[in-house]
Formats: sequence, C-alpha cells, structure tokens
Amino acid sequence: MGHVFRTEEQLMAVDGLRRFLDTEAEPIFNREYRDRFVPREVMGRLMRRLAAHGLVSGVVAPGQGGLGVDWLTSLMLFEEVATTSVDLSAPVLINSFAAQMLQRIAPPPLRDRYLPGLVEGTSFASIAVSEPGVGSNVLEIKARARRDGGHYVITGEKTWISNGSYSDFLICTCRTGEDPRHGLSHFLLDRKEHPYEVREIDKIALNSQSTAQIFIDEVRVPVANRLGEEGAALKNTLALFERSRVFVAAQALGIARRALQEAVRYSTERRQHGKQIAGHQLVAAMLADMATRVDAARLLIHRAARMIESGLPAEMEAAMAKYFACESAVEIARQAVQIHGGNGVTRDFLVEKLAREAIVMPIPEGTTQIQQLIIGRALTGISAF
Repeated sequence: MGHVFRTEEQLMAVDGLRRFLDTEAEPIFNREYRDRFVPREVMGRLMRRLAAHGLVSGVVAPGQGGLGVDWLTSLMLFEEVATTSVDLSAPVLINSFAAQMLQRIAPPPLRDRYLPGLVEGTSFASIAVSEPGVGSNVLEIKARARRDGGHYVITGEKTWISNGSYSDFLICTCRTGEDPRHGLSHFLLDRKEHPYEVREIDKIALNSQSTAQIFIDEVRVPVANRLGEEGAALKNTLALFERSRVFVAAQALGIARRALQEAVRYSTERRQHGKQIAGHQLVAAMLADMATRVDAARLLIHRAARMIESGLPAEMEAAMAKYFACESAVEIARQAVQIHGGNGVTRDFLVEKLAREAIVMPIPEGTTQIQQLIIGRALTGISAF
C-alpha cells in the first residue's frame, strides 16, 4: 500500500519473508497466542527461520558469520515482521542490537562465544539499561559493579527489559565510577554462570513476548566479561539509542500499516446505506489521512536509516522518525477502530489489538516528549532537559 522504492534484491527478500510471515507467524501471534505469552521453544523456532531471511543475521558482518545486509534493507525486512506482529519484532530488535554490541565492543573470546547463537537464531539476549525511577536519563543509572580483583560484583534492578524470560545472557549497563558521564560500563552476564532473577511485567499489550524486571544480587562477573573500556558505556548507549529509535519507529510503522490494511479491507466489505462504507466521503477521507501518515512515517524512517548507514549524525532525524511514526500509529489505529464501528472494540477484529499496541509505542526508547526535547536542542543548541 503506497509505493516503496526497492531494488530487485530487496523485492525478492521482502517477498520471500512476507510469504513466510503470512503462513507461519500470522496464525501464531494473531490467533493461537493472541495476547498470550509465546513459549521460548515456539519463539526460538521462528527466530531460527527468520535468521535465514536476514533478520538479526543481516546486521552482522560476513566475517563474523552474518549476511552483512545494509541498514535500509534491514529496516524493510523489519517493517514486514512488525506489520505481522510487534511481539515478534521485539526479540528481533533486541537480538539485533545485542549482536551489534558484541561485534563492535566485545573482546574476541566473548564475541566468538555468544555472537554465533544470535546470528543462527538459537539464543536470546537482553539489553538492560532502564531502571525503576531512572527513565530516559542514563546518567542516573544506579546498578553498581564493584571491582574485586579479577571480578566485578554486580548488584541492581533493571526494568522494562525485553527478552528477559527468553534470555540466555544479559548485557547490563552498570555504574563503575562516580563520574556521571564516565562512570558507566557494560557487562555480559551469562544466565547460567551469573544467575539473575526475572519477573514478567503484565501490560496493556505486547504480552506475547517477554518484558521483564531483572534483579541482580551480588553476582560475581569476570573482568573479561566487560564490553568495551571501563567508563565508556554512556557513549555506546547513546549511539545505540540513535539507531534503536529508528527501529522502534519501524515497529510503529508496522502497526500503522496493518491498521490501514484492516481498515481498507473492512471498508470495502462492510455495506451501509446501500453501498460499501468506503464509498462514503468521510470514510474515504479517513483512509486518505491514514495512508498519507503511513507513507510519511516510512520516508522519515528511511532518511534516518540512510544517514546512519552513511556515518552521518542522525540524532534529530531519528528522533523525528520515532516521534512522528509512533504518534501516527496511535491516530491511525484509532481511526481504524472508528471505521470498524462497534466491531472495532471487539476481539473478533484485529484493530482492537492494534489500538492497544499503538498506545505503547510512544513510550520506549524515550517518550514522545523526550524526542521533542532532542529535536528542540538540535534546532537551537539549547538543552531543555
């Protein structure tokens, strides 16, 4: 719906993935496990199949066992996953960024041990930044890693951690010094070797995947499990946010696109006052607004992706993409419910679920208000944080 410029290779990749999602993932997430937790073995089976289509494996260089797919193509594939199910896209997102972190900053022994499982789709990672009471300000992280000889002793609580229950290992951001900007470091905790407690969080939507609280209590982790230099985590985390915001925007785009598809289908099937409701001017106007927002969101996302791929700073552009796509998803899903009328609030139609999912999207990776502050700072040079 709406033209997307793609190369022949991109078309083939997207079409092949679309067929797989329609036959394999759609029944699981929108029927069998709709609003219910998908067991790890089911999610793992899908992740292994998705790896063959370039999800997660695509963001890793061929020299590290990946496919080396460019960022724009990765986003095109990711949009397809999110259009089928945002719940399925969440493990793809987290595993992809964990793979990138391992590839870029992990010492070779750590990278060689944990990266192959992500590339093959046989293991799950979690990335633990958020904490209770900390929100979007990474500088206020309280989880602490205390040096003790050849180990760090880690204690802290993390929240809103995707893949928590699935995770085989956790990349945890901890405080190693008192300097707010240079006192944060990343550590890899193997769930079997460095146990952490996981508690699921029940939410308004997105309950078919894992979102959890993580509790770490005096866990000893070898110095060799530190990712990057001590004190370098803030820079790495901010770079991660710039990129991950574009993918969260693509998740919102997936919701918006699916809501539009459902609204178009319903409006051409439903008849009222002697004709299809798509033939009523107000419904046609709503569909036009929805379609325009979907395409505008995609263009913002693709611009940010191209800038990141080119090595250009894209903090403002990523914030714009995330802000516009997520807020548009909320409005598009609401309009889709409206077009469905009374049917739109029943569980018999998918738009009810999409509306709940859309409400969530303006929150992760910095709320809409945080994105507005980032854009304002980029425009004026004055921080309103």
